[in-house]
Amino acid sequence: MPELPDITIYLEALEKRILGQTLEAVRIVSPFLLRTADPPLASAAGKKVLQLRRLGKRICIGLEDELWLVLHLMIAGRLHWHPLKPAPRPNLSTSGANAGRPKVSPPRGLASFDFSSGSLLWTEAGSKKRASLHVVSGVTGLRSLDPGGLEILTATSEQFTARLLSANHTLKRALSDPHLFSGIGNAYSDEILWEAKLSPLALTQRLQALDIQRLYEAIRITLTGWTDRLRAESAGQFPEKVTAFRQGMAVHGRYKQPCPRCSTPIQRIRYADNETNYCPTCQTSGKLLADRALSRLLREDWPRSLDELDLLISQKRQ
Repeated sequence: MPELPDITIYLEALEKRILGQTLEAVRIVSPFLLRTADPPLASAAGKKVLQLRRLGKRICIGLEDELWLVLHLMIAGRLHWHPLKPAPRPNLSTSGANAGRPKVSPPRGLASFDFSSGSLLWTEAGSKKRASLHVVSGVTGLRSLDPGGLEILTATSEQFTARLLSANHTLKRALSDPHLFSGIGNAYSDEILWEAKLSPLALTQRLQALDIQRLYEAIRITLTGWTDRLRAESAGQFPEKVTAFRQGMAVHGRYKQPCPRCSTPIQRIRYADNETNYCPTCQTSGKLLADRALSRLLREDWPRSLDELDLLISQKRQ
């Protein structure tokens, strides 16, 4: 799922392309996408884009008359920009309002937002279809979609500490909970915890003051660093390679690869559709965190340390 750095780069690219432009039409080919009926989507046509903003992991397009289009890309949703091309000579296949516009083709194609400057194509890989579009009115409508997470890049250390300690969760769960912190998900929470040298299963209310301060700084370093890096990579172009697994990440998606800090093989905890990656040397004092599925399978044979893991692997090879 695109997180704060990715959404920030999307917004910067959109500002250059649609701010001040007129939304001429919205073409939706996947009926599940639109999750609201009032205000009607048709009321957005013909209105200019006045502002853009991020709401957690959502992209909000503000139109005239305080109308907002709120895009939630979820795990597999992506955006693609197609500048408006001169329409070809009319014929049976190209004539009409969509001449010169990109085709929205299911199952991956969800919708196209046709502006006076070009078209924003929305796609989603996979079959689960989790992406959503809400049409809301005014600040009140936006607030109804806001999970309330703290904006960490503008929050003070004291505000961060208060929010972190408001409930006793594991650090992994706390960082990726949109009701606690805004814009952080599975990928960047792994990177943040590696930067802070903290276990993903450490409980928030058991952290020492120095741990909390280190975590606060790690969040800011990780999110601003990756935002700057993605901005440089896009080099003014529309971001087309948005992914949760990026070259240069320290631990996320790097199971069994060497930690860039200590060279220990990265480990993982798998659950549902996600996994947590971590370095046992840097983050858990050499302890292997129990993967629930493997723990049920191996039971008492589950390795508790890197040495036990190496021994188990060598025994299986014999």
